[in-house]
Amino acid sequence: MAEPTPRIDVANLPAPTEGILVTLFITVRKVAKSRDFYARILGGTVVLDENPCIVKLSNSWIIMNPGGPPTPDKPGISVVEYRPDDTTSIFLNLRVADIHACYEEWKAKGAEFVTPPIDREAEIRCYLRDPDGYLIEVGQSTGLLDGRLAAIRPEDLPG
Repeated sequence: MAEPTPRIDVANLPAPTEGILVTLFITVRKVAKSRDFYARILGGTVVLDENPCIVKLSNSWIIMNPGGPPTPDKPGISVVEYRPDDTTSIFLNLRVADIHACYEEWKAKGAEFVTPPIDREAEIRCYLRDPDGYLIEVGQSTGLLDGRLAAIRPEDLPG
């Protein structure tokens, strides 16, 4: 029996007719669980169910697939699952108009936040993790709109 043809939302594919656009690829353990998180909880539009899964999130796209071995176009490079712990070197940053509304809505849908939104003078922000443990910053510019920056911490100063 032949595999069903996946539904493709061609109008929302990240396929520019000129220039470039940016997408984010993440390696996931369970495509269905991650697809549900980015679509149902964060409100994205599923463009392609899988292989790879593509979810349009506002004006960006999250592309997700399980890991895999080297391929001819990336010889010697394996794509591996993210192993979350108490460090990170990259994270998704979502800018929103109303952080408190997003926090309440997404929390009610099952999102697990690290903390509630915290006012940092230039912005109000908080973090959550997706099903694979990827860190997502959610921020709303506040004081930054008036030229106020976040306070400089002593550990951020040179020397």
